[in-house]
Amino acid sequence: MSLKPSATIRYTAMRLGIFVGCLVAVAGLVRLGWVPAGLGDANAAWVVLLAIVISAPLSFVLLRKQRDEMSTQISGRVAGAKEKLAANRSQEDQADDAARVAP
Repeated sequence: MSLKPSATIRYTAMRLGIFVGCLVAVAGLVRLGWVPAGLGDANAAWVVLLAIVISAPLSFVLLRKQRDEMSTQISGRVAGAKEKLAANRSQEDQADDAARVAP
């Protein structure tokens, strides 16, 4: 077992970090009055929504390498699972054929 964290976990943690950073930045800008505080009691929802809108394109651009690593890792696992499934199917077919031939 390797000590290297999964590419999916690393990507997710980095994406969450970008979101939290944007959330803190937007909350600070709202607190300073540089960004509108929203309508009525919608301040928290406004801050979260704005942080999501800002963090999504940042994550898309900044985490391209990690997203590619994650994709490669997942596609390798899927290919391995498909090979195992094909091997299991062929074993099952061989056993079925042997049972039919036996008297």
